[in-house]
Amino acid sequence: MGNGRPATAAADQSAHPVEDGFDPKPAHAATPDADQARAQMAAQNQPAMDITEIRKEGLTGRQLRMARRIAQKHGLAPTSDFDAVRLLRKNGIDPFQRANMLELVTDTSGQPKVSQQPQLPQTVPSPGQNLPTTELRQPDSPVNQVLEIQRDIARRRRRKLVLMISRLVMFVLLPTIIAGYYFFAIATPMYATKSEFTIQQAESQGSSGLGGLFSGTGIATSQDSTQVQGYLQSRDAMLRLDQDLGFIPHFSQPHIDAIQRLEDGASREDAYKIYKNNVKISYDPTEGVLKMEVVAADPGTSAAFSEALISYAEARVDSLTQRLREDQMSGARSSYEDAERKVEDAQNRVLELQEQLGVLDPVTETSALMGQINSFEIQLREKRLQLQQLMDNARPNQARVDGVKGDISRLEALVSELRSSMTESTSGTDSLARVSAELRIAEADLANRQLLLQQALQQLETARIEANRQVRYLSVSVKPVAPDEPTYPRAFENTMLTLLILSGIYLMISMTASILREQISA
Repeated sequence: MGNGRPATAAADQSAHPVEDGFDPKPAHAATPDADQARAQMAAQNQPAMDITEIRKEGLTGRQLRMARRIAQKHGLAPTSDFDAVRLLRKNGIDPFQRANMLELVTDTSGQPKVSQQPQLPQTVPSPGQNLPTTELRQPDSPVNQVLEIQRDIARRRRRKLVLMISRLVMFVLLPTIIAGYYFFAIATPMYATKSEFTIQQAESQGSSGLGGLFSGTGIATSQDSTQVQGYLQSRDAMLRLDQDLGFIPHFSQPHIDAIQRLEDGASREDAYKIYKNNVKISYDPTEGVLKMEVVAADPGTSAAFSEALISYAEARVDSLTQRLREDQMSGARSSYEDAERKVEDAQNRVLELQEQLGVLDPVTETSALMGQINSFEIQLREKRLQLQQLMDNARPNQARVDGVKGDISRLEALVSELRSSMTESTSGTDSLARVSAELRIAEADLANRQLLLQQALQQLETARIEANRQVRYLSVSVKPVAPDEPTYPRAFENTMLTLLILSGIYLMISMTASILREQISA
């Protein structure tokens, strides 16, 4: 600011002689005393007038402080910062010249470097236009200075206000008007169909503890709900809806405005963006409710899209636990069938042994055989007693003795044969002990297989109950109903929202710019 101002005390005095404080009159009317008085008055008022002119230059505080330091370096004694500028200019030194600013740096000897050739701005003479003015300029009073400062502040405020209003109109009001025109006049009316549905779980009668506390609530089915929500918002659901009801051709109709319309030959990604903007699904974890809003260009299509998406959700819910239920039932069913087959094989083995050995029950056979052996042994003891009685006679009857001995030998052979039949194999048949052992092993295996069959049957029943408990049901609480009036666009709300968003962006940018400007100028 100071480098480009040519105003100096000598130049002002030569260019405007009326500012010296005397009234211009003809030369022959002036007297020497009057001229001397006027000269003294002009000399007294000249410093105040020069300071007033300097004040009007609008110098910054940094420039004034620098001018005072330069004046002190040159041995001047200014009374104020403005007086320092006046004294420097009176001595032919421009305080705002770059060379004079660098004079504040001292050399190695500690003495300031004083410029010997000051460069002051020169006035260009204009022939025929360097006439003195006829206006009489009096030195400004403090009141006039304050008024001038107030006028300058008011001018700056008006200029800043005009600039601010221009920026607001350009960056906030004009885009808001364009957006409002689009919402009120161009945007195609859209119809939204709303529906709500929940995913319920079959309650198990034997549940207890935390499982019984949360069963049937939204917490128990939250994972299934989020999976269904993700599926309905996926590309798979969009492609299936397009294949069934023509989602892409519907939003490619020419009567839809360019912003909401899907151009011909658009990619699947563009169609998916339109799908996400027009199919909105939210999940409330506290209540376990899925809320769906489907937007279309006509109410019938909107309701049809909504019903189709609900059917897709039902199929998805059925498929969520179908594999789990099939795995549980197939494992339990295969275990039961295997146990049943092994029981049948064990029964056939016992039957084969009974038919092969001719023994129905080895215990009974053994008991009968032991009974015969016991009876024959009793008879054998009786015969032996009878033989002893005959042998006690002095002259025993030999025929009777021989008969008794024959009976004893026959009984001993019969008992020996019966006992050997229990432990030794005879021709073509196994021993009773082997037969009894094989039958006992087969019967024990049959008993174990029967126990395993009972456990497999119990596991099958438990798996069937668990599979029934894993079943999920989609319950529609709010059915989709086609609206009779367009839901979108909400012209007034969207316009006000646009205004608020643009105002916030403008405010943030303005604050950031002002902070950066203050940091740079500091």
